[in-house]
Amino acid sequence: MRKTFIPILLVVILGSAMLFSSFKTGDKKDKTEQRVEDLLSKMTLEEKAGQLNFVVGDLFNTGPTVRTSESDKFNEAIRKGEITGIFNIHGAAYTGKLQKLAVEESRLGIPLLIGADVIHGFKTVFPIPLGEAASWDLTAIEKSARVAAKESAASGINLTFAPMADVARDARWGRTAEGAGEDPYLVSLITAARVKGFQGNSLSDPLTIAACVKHFVAYGAAEAGRDYNTVDMSEYELRNTYLPPFKAALDAGSATLMTAFNELNGVPATAHTKVMRQILRDEWGFNGLVISDWQNIWEMTSHGYAQDNAHAGELALKAGTDLDMMAEIYLKELPQLVKSGKVEQKYLDDAVRRVLWLKFKLGLFDNPYLYSNTKTEKKQVRSKEHLQAAFEVAQRSIVLLKNENTLLPLSASKKQKIAVIGPLGNNKEDMNGTWSFFGEAQHPVSFLEGIKKYAKGTEITYAEGCELYSDSRAKFDEAVAAAKKADIVVMAIGESAVMNGEGASRANISLPGVQLDLVKAIHATGKPIIALVSSGRALELTWLDENIPTILATWSLGSEAGNAAASVLFGEYNPSGKLPVSFPRSVGQLPLYYNHKNTGRVYEGDHSEPGSERVYKSRYRDVPNTALYPFGYGLSYTTFKYDNLKLSTDKLAPAGQLQVSIDVTNTGKYAGEEVIQLYTRDLVGSITRPVKELKKFQKLTFTPGEKKTVMFTLTPEDLAFWRADLTYGTEPGDFKVFVGPNSRDVQEVSFTLLKDGSVKYESSIKN
Repeated sequence: MRKTFIPILLVVILGSAMLFSSFKTGDKKDKTEQRVEDLLSKMTLEEKAGQLNFVVGDLFNTGPTVRTSESDKFNEAIRKGEITGIFNIHGAAYTGKLQKLAVEESRLGIPLLIGADVIHGFKTVFPIPLGEAASWDLTAIEKSARVAAKESAASGINLTFAPMADVARDARWGRTAEGAGEDPYLVSLITAARVKGFQGNSLSDPLTIAACVKHFVAYGAAEAGRDYNTVDMSEYELRNTYLPPFKAALDAGSATLMTAFNELNGVPATAHTKVMRQILRDEWGFNGLVISDWQNIWEMTSHGYAQDNAHAGELALKAGTDLDMMAEIYLKELPQLVKSGKVEQKYLDDAVRRVLWLKFKLGLFDNPYLYSNTKTEKKQVRSKEHLQAAFEVAQRSIVLLKNENTLLPLSASKKQKIAVIGPLGNNKEDMNGTWSFFGEAQHPVSFLEGIKKYAKGTEITYAEGCELYSDSRAKFDEAVAAAKKADIVVMAIGESAVMNGEGASRANISLPGVQLDLVKAIHATGKPIIALVSSGRALELTWLDENIPTILATWSLGSEAGNAAASVLFGEYNPSGKLPVSFPRSVGQLPLYYNHKNTGRVYEGDHSEPGSERVYKSRYRDVPNTALYPFGYGLSYTTFKYDNLKLSTDKLAPAGQLQVSIDVTNTGKYAGEEVIQLYTRDLVGSITRPVKELKKFQKLTFTPGEKKTVMFTLTPEDLAFWRADLTYGTEPGDFKVFVGPNSRDVQEVSFTLLKDGSVKYESSIKN
């Protein structure tokens, strides 16, 4: 095939010169660059190393601790200029006190970075990121990050370690919960939206915080889904699948980037010169700050890549890791490494420049107390407006997986008896989900509380049934008795907050403990069951799918979990969520994702039942190849009809456009939202191409009986990829277009991309 070469253009993220005040004295008219250079010239090697040393506070840790520090030790380190900032602390008064030490009692008066793991909300907790991704609502996701920024900035924080841009295709990996799923296009859009929400229009706005896109790179592809594990992949796969979300986040303006724990093709990510110097800096033109993850400079000795701490520090800084989190290797080793000539001073100076640039961007040199206003803190944290936003996002994150015999929605006024059963039914703390360190256990609304609030004419009973961390069946009898007295059973089951997230990989992704046995015992009563399944990953729900009439994926919904779930159960809100990950039939299918490639022996038999005959095709003998619930899947209380798929032309010119249209009709009796999804397939390529790739989607609202002709525009840009010669662009040939409500149930048409098509690589991904 003839290929079109696409030149790589540099995109400078933090290149503009902005006016700020002096450090301690000086002319306000001086540009930032001049002030940075002036300060840099005054710094000793030890002070420079201190600006690259990021340490954790005393409130809580998110990794193994190598040093503990009482407040007075922090104070002395700040006075000596030995730390650039502290993370996972908060409080306007407390951070203001620390900033006062930094600017008034240290030699150079450099203010502090105050970082935190603000992953899906601060005190007002939103659904976990995977749950938010299920909304397919970029406006809602950006708003969620915006609220998180307002609350955390008001509490003294100016940098968050989010969003996570890792593509996750193996549900065993615990950190699936922290990202946006398996598709690089959807992950790219959501990651960019979250960056915009955190950073707003200006980092110097006191209600914005700097984003830190993570983990660079391919962390989501850890072997066997085991956290921190090895990654080995081709550059084609890296560039076509795992890099695009990071590029989208940087195009959206992310001020910083975090390195990954994993090694990539034999080199720890923190010292991977190719991805950080060649791709990140040279190809993409990123000039922002690169931060190590917790101790992962030090961990290079465990990888067997560095001989000792000094060697690890040398490798990391040369490769492009600017800031050392919680290892103190730069602080202790860099001055001598520079003096000995093992590390050129330019590497040290460049890293310090980027730290100072960020502090200028955040407005800290103008006003070190910008993020330390106690009145603003009181006004912003858990405001009525923020809780309403959390409620709305939680509603939109719920995915209806099954609704046999239209058991839902329930009637709030009907006199009936509902039994709420399960270890998550009257559980408040676990509603916050993983990575919700600032959320308080007493604040979330439980499912039981929400159902009681909405069920005006209903008698509600509750039985725990079993515990999350015990295999005891002692509470089964009480739960069965409650079910027998009820008309309907709502079962609140799934994972606790700590059963997913970092360090929480699971080899068995079915319901934890004896929960499935509890479900079976309640099912034996013959009462209709509605299952609320909370999780931070795709779970194996095959038995539930075969036996339980109604199932909803409720993830971990945050502060307003119970209210949001009840509003869906009782029909106040018609569920509109779609899965951002494929749910497997068995853990043995993992990794599982819709945009896989064909093999040379494609199994084209009945995918609904595993075959008993011996067939030499790519298949399992015991389960179908397909997902139980495919990517993009989600039901509604109404129904939608798709028909009349058309293309404006079956020949797409090099500089042309192709219009795709389809009629979508609400054929049910409820108003509802539908996510109309468009996929393409490149039938022949210089490297093999996926069977489907999401390219566009629209989330639209339909009244009962309403028909809309939904239009999409495809250009050659949408069909570009990294080709066999590792250039980026298009290849002429035949394509298919698929449109439907999910990645499985689609209609298709074909077109041809003509020769000499080309795209510009620097263009941002757009929906």
